[in-house]
Amino acid sequence: MSDIKQKLYDELYLRLALTVEGVQYDVGVFDKLLQQDPSSRKREVCTRDKELVTKKNYNIPYQFLLPYGFLVNLVVDRKSPYKIVEEDGVFSITYFGKWITNITFPKAPLFYSKLTSDGVSMREIAQDQQGGGAKGISVAYSQECSVKDKGKTCLFCVYNGNKGLDKIEEQPAWRTPLQIAETFKEAHKEGYNRLNITGGFIPERRELEYYLDVAETVQEHLEGKDDYVLTACIGAPQEISVINKYKEVGYDNMSFNLEVWGEEYFNVYCPGKVTECAPFDQWVKTVEYAVSTFGKGKIRNNFVAGLQPKEKLFEGLEYLTELGTIPNPDPWIPAIGSTLEGHRSPTIDWHWEVQLKNTALLRKYGRTSTEAFNTGGAHSYPHVMLLIEEEALPVFHEQKEVV
Repeated sequence: MSDIKQKLYDELYLRLALTVEGVQYDVGVFDKLLQQDPSSRKREVCTRDKELVTKKNYNIPYQFLLPYGFLVNLVVDRKSPYKIVEEDGVFSITYFGKWITNITFPKAPLFYSKLTSDGVSMREIAQDQQGGGAKGISVAYSQECSVKDKGKTCLFCVYNGNKGLDKIEEQPAWRTPLQIAETFKEAHKEGYNRLNITGGFIPERRELEYYLDVAETVQEHLEGKDDYVLTACIGAPQEISVINKYKEVGYDNMSFNLEVWGEEYFNVYCPGKVTECAPFDQWVKTVEYAVSTFGKGKIRNNFVAGLQPKEKLFEGLEYLTELGTIPNPDPWIPAIGSTLEGHRSPTIDWHWEVQLKNTALLRKYGRTSTEAFNTGGAHSYPHVMLLIEEEALPVFHEQKEVV
């Protein structure tokens, strides 16, 4: 492995550690920074620490940059060995008080400071996702999932409540197709060319109607432009053939978040996905049909890595990558508001082994960083790790120029 590739992997390992372990900070350390760029203030809770989550002391940026450009979304934990500190305007990460590296903070995109035609802040509509020279946005269209009333919420999910935590900001309960289209149009002006649509299940499984409306409205607002990709994240439909309609209306990619591999795990962790959608084997058949419809490299499968033994997860990753999908095993964060609040995710090394295995499988079956971006976003682990393996990051070109 080349020196630069090793340094990139070392920094990506640190990024993983900062996600799994979280970071701590002193209250007020970001105040001056956020006065200069108010739009970069984090608006969603992602923490294991209730005492940190108040309107007073949750005044933090939504992400920061490591030296080689890897973006880190802040997961806060007062007990973490990692800490963000500031001295003379310079921010850095320490580990048990020992300096590790300096960090910087990207400016929020311009669309974050704009409003939709009905007066809603666009930063409340879409989440900025960029990295490795690629830019995309993701929209979670609702704040709740319809399985809540049936007591079938996925055990790891925080969609259906925050157990009395302070709301950082009031957010719209529903993102309309018009709001999404207007936001994406503004983001597109800044070079954002991917739109991911996801969310909880819609009552009475009416998501097809909603997703088709979103695609048509986006196309109307970006009339004459074809330099963007649309990804729809849905549950397994009762009639598999409706997958064709998503392609016909203009979606380029689809995602079916299996979360775990195997019927026994799926039934325990995702009871609502069984009752509202279909049994596990039907989800797998849906993925197989989607690959045959959209093609290889066009389907994403998110996993919550850490809920089951590695060997079982690896079984699923192997099956799906050979099939032609792009699995994305994100580290499990047992955040406040989920049924599994208070549990512990596996070790950093455990999660790192999962990422290395997934990347090796993606390369084995011919998947690319472009496909990983189109299906999973700009700073997903499949995207950035394939960029490293393809030596497609700017730092590789800089090295060659120096030589």
